[in-house]
Amino acid sequence: MPQRFPWRLVTVDIDGTLTIGHGWREIARAFGRLTSFEATNRRFFAHEISEDAHLTNLLDIATGHSVREVEEVLAGTPKLEGISEGVARLRKQGARVALLTHNPTYVAEWYERTFRFDGAQAVAAQSVDHGLIGPPTGPMADKPEGLRALLSRWDVPAGASVHIGDGWSDVLVFRLVGGGVALNSRLPEVNAAADLALTTRDFRDVSDAVSRLEPRA
Repeated sequence: MPQRFPWRLVTVDIDGTLTIGHGWREIARAFGRLTSFEATNRRFFAHEISEDAHLTNLLDIATGHSVREVEEVLAGTPKLEGISEGVARLRKQGARVALLTHNPTYVAEWYERTFRFDGAQAVAAQSVDHGLIGPPTGPMADKPEGLRALLSRWDVPAGASVHIGDGWSDVLVFRLVGGGVALNSRLPEVNAAADLALTTRDFRDVSDAVSRLEPRA
């Protein structure tokens, strides 16, 4: 008899996980702010600035531009293949599949619509007025709180959820859920903290791997 699918919620990071490279690099390139992106990225990975400060710097790249401009960049950003299909495979087995990201709402909602996720929890805060993006409003890099919001939304115990991500902030989520998948991470500590480390350009491989992953005891 087939074993029951153990996961009721699958949460997925965006940048570096669904995208090939960092999605904000593409936004910075399109808006003539690549130097700003590279500077904040370098300082963050050198531990010179906090993730909150790094997130503020990234979001500021979009300030003054329209949501439509950003969406045009998102559409052309290199991504994994088979995202919609992989999401559908997980949903068919009975799981909700949601985005858990430090991105602002306008980015998370584009991915949610485009690839048919069940929902999205965007941690960063940035105002949008009549389609124009304002400055960051005190973004907090708090994925654990975003996870709690998703678990509460669908009344799912943390042990019945699995998270997929590639960064330091995803390690915090791995510790709270029943399973963690490091996807295309270049950080050894992230791979070590996950229950499974994958390298692939196709999200269908990820959904298949999650289907075989057993929750921690």
